[in-house]
Amino acid sequence: QVQLVESGGGLVQAGDSLRLSCAASTLIFDKLAMGWFRQAPGKEREFVAGISRTGVSTDYGDSVEDRFTIFRDNDKHTLYLQMNMLKPEDTAVYYCAADVRIYAQPAESEYDYWGQGTQVTVSS
Repeated sequence: QVQLVESGGGLVQAGDSLRLSCAASTLIFDKLAMGWFRQAPGKEREFVAGISRTGVSTDYGDSVEDRFTIFRDNDKHTLYLQMNMLKPEDTAVYYCAADVRIYAQPAESEYDYWGQGTQVTVSS
């Protein structure tokens, strides 16, 4: 069983930065590919970023590439999402997810475990 707990969300202004964390309660964290997804009100959940088991390989959604950075600390069993130059359209609930594969996939159906989400609100 893998439990994921996100933190770091909040209310910020456009142009600000925010760092999300996802703490995993599992000894197999380094065996999991990880991803960040988000869901805005009235919209489907979308892929934000993914990272391979080792952290060497990363992938980003088109709308966040060049602004967001995903990284992980396998010793601390923690996944991060550094979000810079935030825009109002980044407002959403952000979820981390774990996949028992080597590389992260953009499809949410590929993920086996999910956190409860953390709210990010960006005001204009």
